[in-house]
Amino acid sequence: MNVELLKLDTIRRPVRGAQAPPLARDALTPPATVTQNGLSPTAIVYCEGNFARIDGKTANGLVRHSQAYRILSVIDSAHGGNDSGQVLDDAMNHIPIFENLDAAVANETAVPDTFIYGMAPSTGRLSPADRDVVLEAVARGMNIVSGLHEYLSDDAEIATAASERNVTIRDIRKPKPSKDMRLFDGSVANVDALRIAVLGTDCAIGKRTTATVLARALNAEGIKTVLVGTGQTGLMQGAKYGVAMDAVPPQFCCGELEGAIVAASKVEQPDVILIEGQGALSHPAFCTSAFILRGSQPDAVILQHAPKRAHRCDFPNMPMPTTASEIALIEAFADTNVIGVTLNHEDMSDAEITDAIAAQSDCLGLPVTDALSRPAAHLLAMVLAAYPGLQQGTPVAVI
Repeated sequence: MNVELLKLDTIRRPVRGAQAPPLARDALTPPATVTQNGLSPTAIVYCEGNFARIDGKTANGLVRHSQAYRILSVIDSAHGGNDSGQVLDDAMNHIPIFENLDAAVANETAVPDTFIYGMAPSTGRLSPADRDVVLEAVARGMNIVSGLHEYLSDDAEIATAASERNVTIRDIRKPKPSKDMRLFDGSVANVDALRIAVLGTDCAIGKRTTATVLARALNAEGIKTVLVGTGQTGLMQGAKYGVAMDAVPPQFCCGELEGAIVAASKVEQPDVILIEGQGALSHPAFCTSAFILRGSQPDAVILQHAPKRAHRCDFPNMPMPTTASEIALIEAFADTNVIGVTLNHEDMSDAEITDAIAAQSDCLGLPVTDALSRPAAHLLAMVLAAYPGLQQGTPVAVI
């Protein structure tokens, strides 16, 4: 669909946020929005000591939304006996949390198909204790899914055990051979769909969650939308198109992302393609935002920010940037416009969220909302205000 792209002129460890409970229950699509096909493989998500925390963002995302797996339970002894939705979003989702693998398996009539390692530690590696649990899951005949930088399929002991039990190991971040990778060729410029990247002022700040909520809202409005994943959690959730950007050699990052976007455009013929962000353009520890901006050539950007976060995640001596400085950097770096800001409400009361929305909007001259604690309609309105020509068509399937 060709739409008139009217652009606006535009002048930041235990936490929750996109890891945080929504504060206005009537403003949020309830946890029943978790998409789980009864025919999908069943899965237990391992998140020991980190559920509803930053390093548990993979588990957090999977209990909120999963198309690829039917999530049965979460393992985290710190929250054993609780409902994962209640812990994460202050609303029941009927996915229980158990103290260990024995208890989680005992709760089912059959051994679940899959064991998902649901954490994203900054080291990207498996701890000795976690390794024992992975081996225990293999011994029970469960397939293994991991988003670590350490490839479990290359671990001799784990791989041998998996072979003996005839189970698979899926390393989400393990890239294909470089001979099969794609270089950027500029074909993304021929994509008719409106491309919107959801970037942020830090890592683990809720970019994927905001993109997922926005994709649902656009699809529900009859605006066909495809979300292109760029990280391990989105791919685990079942994103049909995407690439784990931080696992691809830099030479191929832009081309691989461009290829995913072009494929999504050709096959799905969407009105909108949302691109999940990674890291932050201003963050010296990450280069993925730069590749995302180059590879996707977005028409627009939505920026995610946590007002109460004092410093970058895992970098206590590195203060957070302001939304204004991040927007200026993004718009100087790429031929695009930031059309709005979304908040991560970690450590914020409802009144503080309201005040922050007003303050940020006044300061930036842009629409501002919170994807979890405020109605999804506000997020939808942000996009439609910038691109009013999108509002046409008939309802289509949710992502």
